[in-house]
Amino acid sequence: MDRVWAWLDDRVGLEPVRHLMAQKTVPRHRYSLFYYLGGMALFLFLVQLGTGLLLLLYYEPGASTAYESVRRISSEIPFGWLVRSIHRWSADIFIGVLAVHMFTAFLMKAYRRPREVTWLTGVALFGVALAFGFSGYLLPWDDIAYFATSVGTQVAGVFPLVGKALLQLLRGGEDVTGATLARFFALHVVVLPFAALGLLGLHLLLVQRHGMSVPPGVSEKGRPRRFFPDFLVHDLVGWTLALALLAALAALLPAGLGPKADPFASAPPGIKPEWYFYAPFQQLKMIPAHVGPFEGEVLGAVGFAILGLLFALVPFLDRRAARGEPSPAFSISGWVVVIYLVGLTCYAWLH
Repeated sequence: MDRVWAWLDDRVGLEPVRHLMAQKTVPRHRYSLFYYLGGMALFLFLVQLGTGLLLLLYYEPGASTAYESVRRISSEIPFGWLVRSIHRWSADIFIGVLAVHMFTAFLMKAYRRPREVTWLTGVALFGVALAFGFSGYLLPWDDIAYFATSVGTQVAGVFPLVGKALLQLLRGGEDVTGATLARFFALHVVVLPFAALGLLGLHLLLVQRHGMSVPPGVSEKGRPRRFFPDFLVHDLVGWTLALALLAALAALLPAGLGPKADPFASAPPGIKPEWYFYAPFQQLKMIPAHVGPFEGEVLGAVGFAILGLLFALVPFLDRRAARGEPSPAFSISGWVVVIYLVGLTCYAWLH
């Protein structure tokens, strides 16, 4: 192995990797468990890439071919149903893990100087993950996906000034058609993967550059743990358990497929988006049609957009945390927002 390593090092320069593995450490404190969330999100993203590439071998985009190709994957291709189900479940769990990772980073004030750009790339990655989920939902071209996409793109159309242009950009016209499917397919398999890989590379580079943040006021317990092999072995154990969970969920609760999309049919009763869009979906349902001189849908959509913008700008708004001082107001505000979003999600799930 030493001869192989020396041969590769002489040609591609692996010594910096050896140095990195030997020097990188992970802080020890009572919140160290949350450091594993980033690695788990990375693993689930890799599962998404792998299963997505396998599905791409048989998927045929197009209003006349998409549904039949997905049905063929699920019923005729060996283990196609398993790969599709793992892709679907890993997408749901990936977004959930990413959301928890971001919230714990928020509570641990991991956005403090000099990690502002690290935080911004993480928020951007979460937005890309949501876009992955939204664009991929239409690709089976069944009735639920069709009408859910119609509702989702309609929400984008209510934004002031840019709403109409954004709606036509997403749909490729006035209605959800084969042009919409083509655009969502290109977004899902070309645009978003390149964006995700670029942001992920920058995010990991910045994490390596600045190290893992220790929450202010939290004392470390003993010497930092070595990343390799101590922390990495624990990461691999978590990845193995996650893979076993995905396989179990895919086998016990395989991804379904409804009737083929029919633009002239009535929308199925009780149609809902994916669970990670339940909160804005329920909020828009609860807002009255008009709130004073404003339309309720416009207020709801703009309100969530402002909330996302404030969340992204937290490193520049929380000046106390930037100075290393406690900032309980931001922590309490974060808890209030999360409880509100979880409450809306649960309410939409049960109704």
